[in-house]
Amino acid sequence: MDRVLILLVAALMVYVAPGVQGTAHLSFANNTEVNITRTGCGVTKVCLETPDNCDPAGNTSCLFGSVNTSNSVAPNGTELSIELRGDSSGYVALGLTVNASEGTTMLFICAKNSSNNGSFFFRTTQRNNSNTDTAPTPTERRVTEIRGSVHGNVIRCEFNVPNVNATNTRSSDTTFSVLLGVGSFDGNTLGAFNVSLNSGPLNLANPSSNVAATSAPNNATTTTSGASGAVYNHAVLLPLSILTMSVMLRA
Repeated sequence: MDRVLILLVAALMVYVAPGVQGTAHLSFANNTEVNITRTGCGVTKVCLETPDNCDPAGNTSCLFGSVNTSNSVAPNGTELSIELRGDSSGYVALGLTVNASEGTTMLFICAKNSSNNGSFFFRTTQRNNSNTDTAPTPTERRVTEIRGSVHGNVIRCEFNVPNVNATNTRSSDTTFSVLLGVGSFDGNTLGAFNVSLNSGPLNLANPSSNVAATSAPNNATTTTSGASGAVYNHAVLLPLSILTMSVMLRA
């Protein structure tokens, strides 16, 4: 059965900092498509895929991820708009890390929930890069405007991640290694993350850093900046607004 879900989130308050919890209310609506294409690759967004040059809008197997950045605002960092498409009976995931061999990876999981009629499931987790055989650990990270769809074993999702920074200094850094991969999910337990692609260090604010350009959307603009470091969360207090859509995912 094909299931398509959109997560519309009205946040009363979200405060992101180590050990601090947030409050959010979620609702679900059906019949919302998620369309992911290569349009804008190398012009407005960094794109990665395996196999090479596969078509995320097509019917063949394609594990595809893209990242578009907003203007960097020090010291809070940059907002990332992420697209992810892959084939899995469990989950597909995109990870951001400074060094895939040590430290941690912030992992964003889009899954097929087999215990709930194949519905869409989203969670933020953290991967221990030194112990890759273990399952990722659910962790808090503010994510907004989450949309996801499941058609058979094809999982598509898109979402925004505010305040991403590769360093804890007052500058805003956007150089990360991007990981794409898959794992198992039985509706309750996430399996280990199996890496299918490791981009190596990329400046996510430079859309042409690794992919040949395609046509850009109308009125598209790009920005560039670069640095290196580690993934950090910054404290953020959102004003009350009925237009705010965000979700705090708990361990």
